[in-house]
Amino acid sequence: MIRPIIRTSLSKEAIANRDEALLAQLGYKQEFKRAFTPLEVFGISFSIIGLLPSIASVLVYALPNGGASSMVWGWVVGSLFILSVGLSMAELGSAAPTSGGLYYWAHSLSSPRWRNLLSWIVGYANTVGSIASLASIDWGCAIQVAAAASIGSGQTFVATNAQLFGIYIALLLSHAVVCCLGTAVLARLQSVYVLINVVLCIVVIIVLPAATPQEYINSASYALANFTNLNGWPNGFAFILSFVAPLWTICSFDSAVHISEEASNAATAVPWAIVSSITIAGILGLAVNIALAFCMGTDVEYTLSSPIGQPMAQIFFNSFGEKATLVLWSFVVIAQYMMGSSMLLAASRQTFAFARDGALPLSSILYRINSFTGTPVNTVWFVVVMAALLGLLAFAGAGAIDAIFTMSITALYVAYAIPIFARFAFDNNFKPGPFNLGFFSLPIGIIATAFMAFMIIVFSFPTTPTTDAANMNYAIVVLGGVLLLSLAWYYCPVYGGVHWFTGPVPNIDADRIDGMRHEDSVSTEKKVEGAVSVVRV
Repeated sequence: MIRPIIRTSLSKEAIANRDEALLAQLGYKQEFKRAFTPLEVFGISFSIIGLLPSIASVLVYALPNGGASSMVWGWVVGSLFILSVGLSMAELGSAAPTSGGLYYWAHSLSSPRWRNLLSWIVGYANTVGSIASLASIDWGCAIQVAAAASIGSGQTFVATNAQLFGIYIALLLSHAVVCCLGTAVLARLQSVYVLINVVLCIVVIIVLPAATPQEYINSASYALANFTNLNGWPNGFAFILSFVAPLWTICSFDSAVHISEEASNAATAVPWAIVSSITIAGILGLAVNIALAFCMGTDVEYTLSSPIGQPMAQIFFNSFGEKATLVLWSFVVIAQYMMGSSMLLAASRQTFAFARDGALPLSSILYRINSFTGTPVNTVWFVVVMAALLGLLAFAGAGAIDAIFTMSITALYVAYAIPIFARFAFDNNFKPGPFNLGFFSLPIGIIATAFMAFMIIVFSFPTTPTTDAANMNYAIVVLGGVLLLSLAWYYCPVYGGVHWFTGPVPNIDADRIDGMRHEDSVSTEKKVEGAVSVVRV
């Protein structure tokens, strides 16, 4: 393994020059303020993972597909595969830390014949996945707010879909306002998000077992070996479906890549943010799931269908009672809300980068930086409007809205898998950055790509073997529809992207790149490493 040489003597100015020079090598000028420290880059990745509020949002998928044992062992298996994905992506992020990230890598690493098309597909899949991630986070938050209202009303209040949608829209609008703020303000918030998430996990791991009445305490044989299958799929397939919980929770870690142009020492900060957030989330999440499995009681069906409408809230209610649950649950809601703001921040940056290369409709409008806040305000509102439209799935049927959870995974996995695959499948001039797996890059890349391809297929299945229009898996409809429309536009005669799209478009001239390389070599006495050479066609 090639290990980076860390020079602690580099000044902030030298690091900034090096970051700007590396970005210039990738073809882009510095447009954002680099206000995110390495800790804050980790913060945005970890805060989007969210952990406890995320586990709360997707517990409804683990419980009917294996119960307690799927919560524990499904988390273990899923987390290990997710780490392989994160390691492969961290290598790419270290080599080419740009907001475009995934679709930039797809173009850089693919053959001339396929690079434009693959970059186009990755860009749209990443955009859809990021928007679906925001939608699923805020829909989960809306359910959590409704659960708090139910607990406070003595479980007499049960939210309708229309009420949940109203809460959802209010959350989206408030997030839009937050994410239009200046970069420095958004960066400082990340440390607060991390603190709240970690404290919540510790409280549940330590306090929940101590406070749970004996009637709800489960034996080790139940918590670790009981398999409760309520959805009707064969047990093996049901166990795999329970992976929605860890895969949705520990997802969107590419957010660190999308703010790389706002990060200090990006070539090192971005990969370590990805790997460390996945690792910490995997360990803490396992501890949280074990605590829940031992303290949830054995009536899984009631936990899923209680008037509170939220399985984790019901478990807390059984253990802590009404008042204590409301206090703890309020912090869960706050943490989930913070996840939404972090996700919108990352999604807006990815959309901005894709618009910068002219691939989105209305790119000329979306590719703008607000002169007052220094943030891409137009793309923030674009993402919010698209997420609001996805929320309309709530009115399509009882289970239709669930599609935004699986769609956020499948869309992002399409975007994750293609550049990792392209790195090894095509002849390219990949130059590793400071973070490099060496010999292990290829086997880990194969495992990551195969796992994502398999899960994309699995998550296209409906929740139960017998389904109807109201309960079908709309993820395949929405994601497939968007990708088909994007391909139709790409191949459209005369006006389609096939006639003008050439992948990432440099917005900095070659003379300036050469000048910045020379300036950086003088100031830091070190050449910028880790760029991906791009051959334009």
